Amino acid sequence: MNQRATLIYELKNLKKVYHQQPVISIGRLQIHRGTIYGILGPVGSGKTTLLRHLAGLEAQTEGILKYDNNEFERTWLGKIKVPQEIYYVGEHPVSAKQTVEQLIKSVYSDKSNRIVKKYFRGSVSNQILPLVLDSLSPGQRAWFDLVLALESDPRVLIQDNFATLFDNEMESIARKELKRMNKDLGTTLILSSINDHALKKFCSVLIYLENGHITKVRSGKPKQQRGDYSKK
Repeated sequence: MNQRATLIYELKNLKKVYHQQPVISIGRLQIHRGTIYGILGPVGSGKTTLLRHLAGLEAQTEGILKYDNNEFERTWLGKIKVPQEIYYVGEHPVSAKQTVEQLIKSVYSDKSNRIVKKYFRGSVSNQILPLVLDSLSPGQRAWFDLVLALESDPRVLIQDNFATLFDNEMESIARKELKRMNKDLGTTLILSSINDHALKKFCSVLIYLENGHITKVRSGKPKQQRGDYSKK
């Protein structure tokens, strides 16, 4: 398989400008399918903006962003048609007056007990179950949003500020389940953080941003042997 066939994203001379101020300016970036990427940088470095572009949630000011060898389709009004197989954690709102446990049982009736035991067994996460969804704190909502993502089957999973609001047990479960998703399903994972403490433990590639520019790209944990991901 040639290199281009393994690409899922390709960016060239990508720029985003807000109020005449450049936010990101990336000369070239290639992201390969079935790989775990960590996007690292301080607050204001452009991480969120880059991830939202990769998810099709924002359009660039200049340059080219290709997903699966093609630029994103747009409506006649110019709005990007976000591919269903790209999952941006937190952009799948579930508005409900039910408790978290009630919602899990209504959405995942056949596997709700397994989900509860897997993701809500810790001293902190267990406290989330009886809470009404609309009353969750930012950290509690971040955990619930990630659980929804982990129980889906996206081609690409994107998460901003990975594990920033999680306790140690949540971070361990998240890391384990994301690695499983990548290994078993071939999901391309793109996660961001302000530091490399959490991401360097399991990312194959670390991309460092500063002031909207890529300053360096480093290898993370060696890639695991994977199976056939042709469907991804």
